[in-house]
Amino acid sequence: MATDAMEFFRLSAGRWQSQRTTHHLAFRRSELGESDIVVEALAAADPAVAELCTYHGVDPALAAGGALVSWHGRMDWDRQDEEQHQGSTVMVIVPDSPDGRRGRLLRERGYAEVAPVAGQYAMDAEDGLNLITEYETMSVVERFWFAAPDLRLRTSTLKRFGGFSTATFCAEKRVDAAAAAVEPQARTAVKTERSYSLWGW
Repeated sequence: MATDAMEFFRLSAGRWQSQRTTHHLAFRRSELGESDIVVEALAAADPAVAELCTYHGVDPALAAGGALVSWHGRMDWDRQDEEQHQGSTVMVIVPDSPDGRRGRLLRERGYAEVAPVAGQYAMDAEDGLNLITEYETMSVVERFWFAAPDLRLRTSTLKRFGGFSTATFCAEKRVDAAAAAVEPQARTAVKTERSYSLWGW
């Protein structure tokens, strides 16, 4: 369906309901969760794209565009007084190939750490989007693909030193294709909610 990573972001625009199963391998237990996710595709000229490129020391002219993703969710093991699984992140595509199917993915916050991070992306033969991010103490591999235009699937594995820690599967159904617009003045307010979360896209 998607010819390149930026097209994948455009096809992902809208509001999604996500059902999630996380396998905590060390505990041999599984945990269910759900979330609401809103994806807005960002053009290469968007100020948020240039800002993130500059932070990472990347020429903004090299960026193909990006996405603003916000989420709010819950997990079965949550306690009533725990911080909520909510927040937002900007991601920017910086292609390394002429066809845009592989390159660097810049994130305002990582999947496993609340800090800016740069990883790699690659589109596979089935047009799935694969993301690989290395942290100081762990690595994360994610794959996204469309089973249908309004049904997106996602897997992720988080590996710490010594072995795999968690494996996750998500089924995400688009509920509103027109809900992706986030006013620029509202983005700052969304970004301030920086609780640690694995709901990052």
